[in-house]
Amino acid sequence: MVWGAIAYDSRSTLIVMCGTLTGQRYVDDILRAHVGIFLNGLPGTIFQQDNAFPHTEKVAQDFLRHFQTLPWPARFPYLSPVEHVWDQLKWQMPSCHSVHDLELTVQDLWAHLPQDNIRCLINSMPYRVAACIAAGGGPTRY
Repeated sequence: MVWGAIAYDSRSTLIVMCGTLTGQRYVDDILRAHVGIFLNGLPGTIFQQDNAFPHTEKVAQDFLRHFQTLPWPARFPYLSPVEHVWDQLKWQMPSCHSVHDLELTVQDLWAHLPQDNIRCLINSMPYRVAACIAAGGGPTRY
């Protein structure tokens, strides 16, 4: 499992975890260890995550009570800029011959992802939302 967060002028450390991600592990190894620190360094930031089971468990929701969050649009993943970041990384991912090579490669791609790409994705949000509304929730060019 790979986890990372983006913001207009920064990004979190990329976390690579093996094994099953439970709600408690999500809180201990990601939210408490990384998200809280990341968000506290960006006053006024709104946190958004998808509806993966560990994210929606009570223990995770209890932790996030201390932060401003934005609900995940259940049927509209293209409205989340980070989903487009993952797509960019997938397009650049070469074939890897081991889990270790895969981890090194994804860490390198994350580290070298131009911050301008993230800014463009975030700046495009008003257009994405308008296109979604105009399409009545249907497909858009995004």
